[in-house]
Amino acid sequence: MASAPVSIRPAVLSDLLPGSRVRDVALVVGGAGLTGLAAQLTVPLWPVPVTAQTFAVLLVGAALGMNRAAASMALYLVAGIAGVPWFAGHSSGFGGATFGYVLGFIAAAAVVGKLAERGADRTVLGTVGTMALGNVIIYAFGLPVLVAVTGLDLGTALVEGAGKFLLGDAAKIAVAAGLLPLAWKLARR
Repeated sequence: MASAPVSIRPAVLSDLLPGSRVRDVALVVGGAGLTGLAAQLTVPLWPVPVTAQTFAVLLVGAALGMNRAAASMALYLVAGIAGVPWFAGHSSGFGGATFGYVLGFIAAAAVVGKLAERGADRTVLGTVGTMALGNVIIYAFGLPVLVAVTGLDLGTALVEGAGKFLLGDAAKIAVAAGLLPLAWKLARR
């Protein structure tokens, strides 16, 4: 008696691509590269510039899943510390007022990736919640470092390091909430 072929449901969008280890390495490197490229879309502000980095981090998380996304952001961090000038404004190195945000990218990408593996990126509402949580995680890592490095009081740091970015973050979340469910809809065809 022949058994029916087993259909494995892709956990995240990148699982739709054929391959295994080589694909995974390419995705990890590509996610880090996308984040580095997005970091160059910068509006310089003090102490934290406006960039497209967080958008890239959260999309990488959703598209790659927990492990590959965390590895991608760890590669981004380590290569930037080693001198690759792909942090915001072509900077690199260890420390600085925005370094906590970069550390938060790893945790945010992992959490967003895990939620995406559970299907949270397949609906608009799920994507909004997932991306909002990812932003909160980035702020949770970024703000303490911002306070420590700049000496800002917590209230000022909340405004300068989070508050002035909320509208832009909402716009990025709206774009992701349109893109990710649409990508899944197209993938099902």
